[in-house]
Amino acid sequence: MKAKTLFITVFLLALAFVPVLSRVFDQPFYMDIVTRILVFSIAAVSLDLILGYGGMVSFGHAAYLGVGAYTVGILSYHGITDGFIHFAAAILVCALLALLIGLVSLRTTGIHFIMITLAFAQMLYFLAISVDTYGGDDGLNIMQPSQFPGLDFSKPIVLYYVSFALLLAVLWAFHRIVRSRFGMVIRGAKVNERRMTALGYPVFRYKLTAFVIAGSVCGLAGALLANQVLFISPSAMHWTRSGEIMIMVILGGMGSLFGSVVGTTAYLLLEHWLSNATEHWQALMGPFLILVVLFAKQGILGIFRNGPGGANEASVRLCIKDRLRVILGKKGAESHV
Repeated sequence: MKAKTLFITVFLLALAFVPVLSRVFDQPFYMDIVTRILVFSIAAVSLDLILGYGGMVSFGHAAYLGVGAYTVGILSYHGITDGFIHFAAAILVCALLALLIGLVSLRTTGIHFIMITLAFAQMLYFLAISVDTYGGDDGLNIMQPSQFPGLDFSKPIVLYYVSFALLLAVLWAFHRIVRSRFGMVIRGAKVNERRMTALGYPVFRYKLTAFVIAGSVCGLAGALLANQVLFISPSAMHWTRSGEIMIMVILGGMGSLFGSVVGTTAYLLLEHWLSNATEHWQALMGPFLILVVLFAKQGILGIFRNGPGGANEASVRLCIKDRLRVILGKKGAESHV
């Protein structure tokens, strides 16, 4: 078995048995912190779709996390507790928000794209602060979790395994997406957008679709977060939270979906352990992140990739080029029929 496959298998098995180990050692906090890891892993995987594969450096991704959580909180505030409505509304609201933001921000590139996504996120952050009806800067308490038939989210083990199942579903769906024709166009646009446009692909529409998918999935993570903590505040969509999610993706390895899960786990566990050791834990976290960037350029998961350096950019370019030849070849064959 390949080293990377073995590592992922062992990692997933460890996540699956966390509730069992938590009960054996009588440490319920372990399950609570790993539930948080699962929720933020979904958010990080959604960012990796546009950052690692599409080259879209969104510095406002936490906005969807906060909006998804606020959607659940606001519906609960008005007496709507149906879980299907909560999660569907969180996903749809975030999808619409991502569509509106994407229509503006994707017309720019580079630092301009980063600043526009940051500006939209901060607008939503200050909007949440200004609405006193839903707690303003103090945040909003959620009286009870989402109600699903046969599922009691007030039980931590139920929420844990629902979050775990949703993370697996997101990983599987995104794995299919990035290896589909749609995914190859997104990856090709990251390498050379002008060439993809010259080949006749509507790159803007492809990128916008990926942007909306990422936003809606991050909204799903927000709905789970609201059910875990039963509280939501504007800090969930602050630019610092967007930076943390980006660090999780970079730490695990951009362009590697499961790497986002590894990076999230490493970041949140280090944050927990270091914050217990000292209040200046960021001073210790910083050098660690610098070492990872300098000596593990493909992230933590890149260490387990086959070959001395894993899949480098040249191999990715070759893979995309070969795939495009196949696609264009099929188009040519169809045109002769």
